[in-house]
Amino acid sequence: MTRYAFTPPAVPAVPIAGSDAVFPVRRVYCVGRNYAAHAIEMGHDPDREAPFFFQKNPDNLNTTGAFPYPPRTSDVHHEVELAVMLKSGGRDISTDQAQAHVFGYALALDMTRRDLQGEMKKAGRPWEIGKAFEASAPIGPVHPVAETGVLTEGAVTLHVNGELRQEGDLNQLIWKVPEMIAFLSEYFELAPGDVILSGTPSGVGPVQRGDEMEVAIAGLGSMTVTVT
Repeated sequence: MTRYAFTPPAVPAVPIAGSDAVFPVRRVYCVGRNYAAHAIEMGHDPDREAPFFFQKNPDNLNTTGAFPYPPRTSDVHHEVELAVMLKSGGRDISTDQAQAHVFGYALALDMTRRDLQGEMKKAGRPWEIGKAFEASAPIGPVHPVAETGVLTEGAVTLHVNGELRQEGDLNQLIWKVPEMIAFLSEYFELAPGDVILSGTPSGVGPVQRGDEMEVAIAGLGSMTVTVT
């Protein structure tokens, strides 16, 4: 029997739609600027450069339907994203084989303390203080790919208090899901339970306490998250 110094925390997990089972989370990788229009609005060239990734923590995933406004910030932005959930992994996965590692998909938000992220960018420092804070990744149930089929196109939207803020299509991803998996596997050993947030369309912007965010992706339905 392993003698832990204290009781280890529970494994973060996301419900699976239509099942009593849950998806255990190992790591959360997030790709940056993966829609051309979003790259432009953030002041960057939309050309297809090599992808880059940052990470959130597994326990940042938030299934409660409420997003608690975080401390030490006055500029928190919404970013609607497709979450890709892996059932298997490995190193140096080929693009042709990458899709076979996908368990399913989920609606997700990459909430960002934009002011703190901006300060870190200017100082040449890591972004975690702006990205990997508590409850910063609201996420809906996982929909198995066996039920949804492979998602390569479909509308991606986010409304705040009924107003359309973000709109795009999965077919606008600069780096497609198999390419992201293959690229990541060159630098990390991917494994079951890994989650990839695949980027956000243009239209990111601030939220305030009391706002209701409704996110939707064709084939996955919708999810409402309240800023508390």
